[in-house]
Amino acid sequence: MKITVLAVGKIKEKFYTEAVREYAKRLSRYCELNLTEVEDEPTPETASVKQEQQIREKEGERLLSKIPAGARVIALAIEGKERDSVTLSKHLSELTLAGNSHLVFLIGGSLGLSEAVLNRADEQMSFSRLTFPHQLMRVILLEQIYRSFRIARNEPYHK
Repeated sequence: MKITVLAVGKIKEKFYTEAVREYAKRLSRYCELNLTEVEDEPTPETASVKQEQQIREKEGERLLSKIPAGARVIALAIEGKERDSVTLSKHLSELTLAGNSHLVFLIGGSLGLSEAVLNRADEQMSFSRLTFPHQLMRVILLEQIYRSFRIARNEPYHK
């Protein structure tokens, strides 16, 4: 299985980078992992609704240009479907059994994902109704993917 995490912006904090690196190392036993970043747009503090929409659209175009053909696309969005860890593990296993050999997870920038990106996604997934920093979301996503593999293989992992 191949998993791509496609995210807006670079990780700036060392502790996030180290956590991403650790989960990428752990995941290497289970899948081929690709972490891809696209440039984020500067967002003025006083950005209008229209400016925010334009920023999301520019970032969205960058994300859409990086989605590989034939991949199953899962957008992380607050409005998406919430699952617990066991259900997520079952879902990812079912996607694989259905012939999806490449999963792409999309993480937007500070303003979220554009409508075009959400429309392109095959599904939307939410980890919470809370808003998380997009850099931290990468760590949370990788940890949950790792947990999903461990659950699917009945391997021990803290609950």
